[in-house]
Amino acid sequence: MSVRNLDRVFKPSSIALIGATNTPGTLGAVVADNLIGSGFDGPILPVTPDAWAVRGVMTYGRVEDLPIAPDLAVIATPPATIPELLDTLGSRGTRGAVVLSPGFAELGEEGLELQQRMLQAAKPHLMRIVGPNCMGLVVPERKLNASFIHKAPLEGSLAFVAQSGAVMSTVVDWASYRGVGFSHLVAAGDMADVDFGDLLDYWLADPKTRAILLHMEGLTDARKFMSAARAASRTKPVVVIKTGRSPDGARAAQSHTGTLAGEDDVYSAAFRRAGMLRVDDLNEVFAAVQTLGMGLRVKGDRLAILSNGGGMGVLATDALIHAGCRMATLGETTLQRLRELLPRICSAENPVDIAADADAERYAKSLEVLLEEDALDAVLVLNSPTSADRIDACADAVIETVKKRRRPVLTCWLGKETPRPARRRFGLARIPTYDTPEDAVQGFSHLVAYQRNQELLLQSPTGVDLSTQTDRLAAQQLCREALHAGRDWLTEPESKRLLQAYAIPTVRTQTAENPEQAGRVGARMGMKVALKILSPDIPHKSDVDGVRLGLEGADSIRHAAEAMLRRVRERAPEARIEGFSVQEMVTMPDSTELIIGAKTDPLFGPVMLFGAGGIAVEALRDRAVALPPLNLELAQAMIKETRVYRLLQGFRTHPAAALDQIALALVKLGQLMADLDHVAEVDVNPLLANANGVLALDARMRIAKPDRPGTARLAIRPYPHELEKLVTLRDGTPVHLRPIRPDDAAELHEMIGRSNLEDLRMRFFTAMKQLPPALAARLTQIDYDREMAFVAHAVNGQNDGIWGVGRLHADPDRHKAEYAVMTRSDIKGRGLGLRLMQEIIEHGQRTGVQEIFGEVLNENHAMLKMCERLGFVRHKSDDPEVAHMVLSMYDG
Repeated sequence: MSVRNLDRVFKPSSIALIGATNTPGTLGAVVADNLIGSGFDGPILPVTPDAWAVRGVMTYGRVEDLPIAPDLAVIATPPATIPELLDTLGSRGTRGAVVLSPGFAELGEEGLELQQRMLQAAKPHLMRIVGPNCMGLVVPERKLNASFIHKAPLEGSLAFVAQSGAVMSTVVDWASYRGVGFSHLVAAGDMADVDFGDLLDYWLADPKTRAILLHMEGLTDARKFMSAARAASRTKPVVVIKTGRSPDGARAAQSHTGTLAGEDDVYSAAFRRAGMLRVDDLNEVFAAVQTLGMGLRVKGDRLAILSNGGGMGVLATDALIHAGCRMATLGETTLQRLRELLPRICSAENPVDIAADADAERYAKSLEVLLEEDALDAVLVLNSPTSADRIDACADAVIETVKKRRRPVLTCWLGKETPRPARRRFGLARIPTYDTPEDAVQGFSHLVAYQRNQELLLQSPTGVDLSTQTDRLAAQQLCREALHAGRDWLTEPESKRLLQAYAIPTVRTQTAENPEQAGRVGARMGMKVALKILSPDIPHKSDVDGVRLGLEGADSIRHAAEAMLRRVRERAPEARIEGFSVQEMVTMPDSTELIIGAKTDPLFGPVMLFGAGGIAVEALRDRAVALPPLNLELAQAMIKETRVYRLLQGFRTHPAAALDQIALALVKLGQLMADLDHVAEVDVNPLLANANGVLALDARMRIAKPDRPGTARLAIRPYPHELEKLVTLRDGTPVHLRPIRPDDAAELHEMIGRSNLEDLRMRFFTAMKQLPPALAARLTQIDYDREMAFVAHAVNGQNDGIWGVGRLHADPDRHKAEYAVMTRSDIKGRGLGLRLMQEIIEHGQRTGVQEIFGEVLNENHAMLKMCERLGFVRHKSDDPEVAHMVLSMYDG
């Protein structure tokens, strides 16, 4: 489920409180006080056999005695009673419940069994459950307080869900002090049913909610969460605070990747990919919500600082550099204008110091000059207190200047009491304002991080077309054979064969069963070789002195192997020795040692890692983590997160590495993890990189039967290659149908340009000569779990662009899905529109959509006729010029 029946939870017309009581301090009494005292406009029906009335409201002894079926039931009774209560309520028509009572999954096996009985009781009635073991929920606009929170929150536009009631109480206290209001608050407890994904979907569609705040302890369904989070983040800022950064899960890992990519790193990678902003503590929460909630957005990390005191400007500069952002470099024209404007004692360089005697006019004119500078992304205006009148006048001057030229501006009027009126003015003008320079810089850094995450959000997991470079079948066969043999680890040569199957360059490697064979194999290579021990029980060969480099000649190699065998048996006597690997010694001048790898997270599935490699990899801990599949842009973003990126860019006489080849290797490894569900863990360390490319020197892979087969184990659905097909139109023309990709944006623009205005009006309900860039991005960068768009291309080598597009966008429950179809004007008449309609109907059937609908202009006779031919039924629309066409996907 997702949003189904959540309106009964958040917009109930009637509420039953089961377990109400007059006993002071009890759960039932506190909730009764809040619920009855909040002014809810609808029947409140307390249920208890112990009193005639609660808070002056008549009670009912049993659920069966209720005069109506309440929309929402708030339950505070012993846990063992709840399954039967839900079944009785559901049979009467109740569709929402808030289970406050503890005593379920948090108590172990017995409690988990009771929780399952509770869910089974609710399931036949499609009843939604918030909780159990929760503090409840509040909807201030509807005067609904079904919680035992200690104070009523203010009404506003922030939606907040917390897994911890203590965090909820703390945030409500802080919000009240700062005047921050809420559209919804949910202390969701154990989240047995209604979870983060459901709430994100609901708040995405809620016009009262402008920003979303999540407090998270953990997830249970990563793919559902990622899909909902990516959808919500496209429209509304989502801020998340994740508690529980324990490294315990990484300690048992047997590879560098498993050790380096801890649980918290994976969550951070997921939040970034979903376009959300993660904050570290409660101090940051409201700064982030305030900044993003103002609607301010930046394009980069270059900040200009304008201050009436040099010391405050320097403080802000220090904070900015510490936050990893950049001071804007002002252009010569801007500097000259500032020098002409300001007294000689002032500084025109960034940070711009306009002196302590700066009045409103100097603030306004200086800010106006800065806002005309292209080489900055935002301006921070600081004010150290002088006189109260001047403080307020300067604030008004800044506000009026910003109104004239809408560019990102943040403010910081220092002090405690004196600047309060100025801060209120900024708030009313929707200009972010902060108490200290450090807070203001943190607000700017939130904007920068949010923008970068939004860029990651818009990246589709299409990746690079690797179909001609990979040998997936051979790789799958190798994994199956190893699993069938009862093995958990591939040998180094086998691991390299998998890399080679995905066109990742590797050094030539052969195996030997004993020292004599190792000598012969190495001699045949005809060059210096590296000798390594082969053992499934030794994850890091250098730890047992199991590596020798630069060996040449059969005797030398044999002697080295014999000595290595003795040392390894002394240091790891229990290890199984399978022989040796012998590999060519390659020379890559000016190369840097890197690590690329992957592991299988129990929640998010495959996770990618990149960082500085070599034997000190775990000591350096210079790494970036991301969710596959990757495209080149996402891979490059990973690389840029690390410190080793600076080395890869080149320095002094050291040339830059081939960053595009490093990124491509990451993309290929991500594709390997998407294709080979038996591969659980990968270490490629070191991966050498220089100006000419990359080369894998060592590789290690763990294999296992997957918990979720195929691409189902990925947190983000990859590009669905399996949906590509060739079809024939009614005139015999062959056409290639495939899911849309982000790189189709240019061809989509071209398709619009080659269509006549009347056809475009029929599709978009308005005359349109070109596709706005934002709309083109939205139409091509889709979540394949939520929607599908098929594009039609010519075949037989014709490069004729996109011929047509058919689109289907489903609601989160797949109850309804809206279709849209368009064919290029010069292609009409061949039956392509009909074929695209058939394709999206088939896709709806595959994915369980119950109803497909579309809005069609009454004058679009061709589309209306085609819909009727396909079984659509015409319904009246709110717009008399539009027909609402509906296709039921099931009988009855």
